[in-house]
Amino acid sequence: MKLHIVPARTGFQWVKLGAQTFLRQPLAMAGLFFMFMATVSVLSLVPVIGTLISLALVPAATLGLMAASREAQQGRFPMPTTLVTAFRAGPASTRSMLILGAMYAAALMLVFGVGALFAPEVAPVAELPDGEVTPERVRAMFNNPGLWAAMVLYVPVLMAFWHAPALVHWHRVTPLKSLFFSLMACWANKGAMLLYSLGWMAVIMLAGVVMNLLAVLLGGTALLNLVIYPMVLLLAAMFHTSIWFTVRDSFVTEEGPAA
Repeated sequence: MKLHIVPARTGFQWVKLGAQTFLRQPLAMAGLFFMFMATVSVLSLVPVIGTLISLALVPAATLGLMAASREAQQGRFPMPTTLVTAFRAGPASTRSMLILGAMYAAALMLVFGVGALFAPEVAPVAELPDGEVTPERVRAMFNNPGLWAAMVLYVPVLMAFWHAPALVHWHRVTPLKSLFFSLMACWANKGAMLLYSLGWMAVIMLAGVVMNLLAVLLGGTALLNLVIYPMVLLLAAMFHTSIWFTVRDSFVTEEGPAA
């Protein structure tokens, strides 16, 4: 396995491949993502430990969605069992994935802790009954130094864990080494990763504009409230479908691109 450096424009290609692959198997890919979200939601109901368990399962779920994307891209229908691919390769692989998950949960707790440490000790903006997003709320959110501190710390955490599940599962890399290799791969392909991020931001903004236009034309805010949550979940499922292609093109083996 070797690092493969791709042109920056490949980032847009990853967005396109993710959308195309999702549309090949929309029910399967959306269903698998909804299963993951439902599991996380149920676990989160358990005080304290439920949140930690749900965070620890994120790398395994990400690996499952990568495997499903690969199946869909090859013209096969991803079955529900694909979501637990990380736990079907033997005890050693399962143990490594659980260790990686524990490391991810610890890293996220650190990010949350730093955010809380830098958060200003001021009273929150008063909540409005209708849940309206006001300019004051937006300004208060972006003027929060804790938010910016957490975001700065989260970027290297995200880079370290981006490729890690695939490296642990498919390439038998140890959890700690997978974080280093993932961080180096994201940095080496920073141009492609940046355009990949900007591409998804553009897709999300475009979807928001379309939803607002439809709400104005067909039913006002009531329709917008009805469709916004399913649309956000579908976009999230499509985004997770594209992650596989960033991994596939960032590493090569003797036989060719990582698979």
